[in-house]
Amino acid sequence: MTDWTSAKAPSIDEFETIAAKAYADLPERFRKLCEGVILRVVDFPERDVLDEMELESPFDILGLFTGVGMAMDGAAPETGRMPNSVFLYRRPILDYWAEHDEALGAIITHVLVHEIGHHFGLSDADMEAIEAAADEARS
Repeated sequence: MTDWTSAKAPSIDEFETIAAKAYADLPERFRKLCEGVILRVVDFPERDVLDEMELESPFDILGLFTGVGMAMDGAAPETGRMPNSVFLYRRPILDYWAEHDEALGAIITHVLVHEIGHHFGLSDADMEAIEAAADEARS
């Protein structure tokens, strides 16, 4: 039995390490297409994200892709454009983890693939296949 008396939730730095491992386990051809996408781990979304998405709580969102998706690339001027980013929201993900019977790494992989999938305009089936490949890499 695990001694949970001194266990702590992963810090942002530890969470970034888990996220980097989850990213590294994604299929190589998928990662190559992600060049230039910045992975960011923060505790919660900014207030403007909550307002824009009409969310009641910062716990209602686990991740977010921001930027110009590949399907739209070139549709907006390059000048002043912020880099494409995937935000992973640590506290909401940890809250979700506490309520579900899933490994933290698997949850992070799911959110990461889903948000990067927005960048590519992937279907749910495409994203499920990428997650399955990442699961195989972890095994």
